[in-house]
Amino acid sequence: MADTQQVDQKAERKAARLARQIGAFAKAHGGAEGQVAYIGERGARIVLVGEDGGWGDLVAPTYAIAEQAVAKSGITVHESFDGEFAAKVTTGAYEWKRMAGLQIGG
Repeated sequence: MADTQQVDQKAERKAARLARQIGAFAKAHGGAEGQVAYIGERGARIVLVGEDGGWGDLVAPTYAIAEQAVAKSGITVHESFDGEFAAKVTTGAYEWKRMAGLQIGG
């Protein structure tokens, strides 16, 4: 029983830490929206898009912790990274160069 409580407390702390990071991102970008995606054994990816078009992501050790973190942060969560949500992302020269480099083998 003690092991379960210890794991739950660890998960709670991780979710709280992620929620603070999400909150800091939202504050820095005038608000934020997100989407949680399962990435296999690695856990879940929380993709964040700010009101200013800035974006970033965080990785949680489990999907449940990711869901808990976004719920605690209070951001709007999308079920998928659909076209309307993706259109809010602003990409800069770095991203375009990086994407082009991947296409031409760079």
